[in-house]
Amino acid sequence: MEIILPFLIGILFASGLYLILHRHFFKLILGLMLFSLGTNLFVFVIGRLTRGGSPIIDKTAETATVPYADPVPQALLLTAIVIGLGIQAFAIVLIKRVYQSFNTNDLDELRNAELIEH
Repeated sequence: MEIILPFLIGILFASGLYLILHRHFFKLILGLMLFSLGTNLFVFVIGRLTRGGSPIIDKTAETATVPYADPVPQALLLTAIVIGLGIQAFAIVLIKRVYQSFNTNDLDELRNAELIEH
């Protein structure tokens, strides 16, 4: 499983970057979502998932006994997921509003429409 995850992260980063470089607003947001998912998996792999251990140190022990889980990557991932969902919700509402106003989701057409209105 540890061999597959780096390849999966690379595929998520590559497909996210490919979608970000498209001209359509929806594909841009979808690419950002894939990019954030790849980042979350990267932090998860770097933090090393430890089965059978807890991040809590026993009262009688002075240090954590092996195997122990590092709580920092888990807390960072929870925060990143919540912030990512908020940004995605905002982006979806933004896409809807832009499409209602300009009847297009192509970034080049939006740039031209902006110049025409001024």
